[in-house]
Amino acid sequence: MSEVTEIRAGQALNDDSLIPSVTHSSRVKPAPLGYKGLGAAVLVLAAWSGLLTFLLAFYQPNWRQPWPYLLVLLQTHLYTGLFITAHDAMHGVVSSNRRLNNAVGILTAGLFAFNWFPRMLPKHHAHHRHVATPDDPDFHDGQHQGFLPWFGRFAWNYVTVWQVLLMAAAYNGLKVFFPQISVIAFWMVPAVLATVQLFFFGTYLPHRGEHAPDNQHKSRSQLRHHVWAFVSCYFFGYHYEHHDQPYLPWWRLWQTK
Repeated sequence: MSEVTEIRAGQALNDDSLIPSVTHSSRVKPAPLGYKGLGAAVLVLAAWSGLLTFLLAFYQPNWRQPWPYLLVLLQTHLYTGLFITAHDAMHGVVSSNRRLNNAVGILTAGLFAFNWFPRMLPKHHAHHRHVATPDDPDFHDGQHQGFLPWFGRFAWNYVTVWQVLLMAAAYNGLKVFFPQISVIAFWMVPAVLATVQLFFFGTYLPHRGEHAPDNQHKSRSQLRHHVWAFVSCYFFGYHYEHHDQPYLPWWRLWQTK
């Protein structure tokens, strides 16, 4: 295990060394984010919470029509946006105010199936520093292992007993106030689908197989198609670009392709 993953959660939130340095880059550092990063985070949070409230409290699905299934997919996309926002907070690009940035990270990670931001932070930066090596917590011998074994190891590294217990408690609490089928379809299923989506487009496809010796990030990038890149995973299919310029938020990542 690398020294990064051993950093305590409390230290991780205040450790500037966990944020990748850009001083080594020959590129011109992008313009300051200002309030745009926070605005993007608020937009994702408002869309996710607003749609979920509507689906649980007011919407009466007719499962013989296509609309409920399309709304499940839309809510899945917004769940993915929650995690991408937490991921941006891990790189310090939600807000230049560190406390506010980390607060948004804690909130968005927590809303996504009770993930704990301080625990995820050092693991994610270990991935960036030791990509496709035994010290990479996201990697699983991509040359020889298929999707399911890799996904199983990925889930084992990140899902905790406390997370499962909190999900169970929240489920039992929500079904007291809202229809059980709606809680399952619009709160639980999208979280599972978004987890698979994030893994598939953000870990498995970019890092599987062999990479050229001069590929310093051991990553590949999907073909340039901005609409599909946004729909599939908020531009994180442009994964080499993310590893190469981790100081860019998701909504600027497309500009590097």
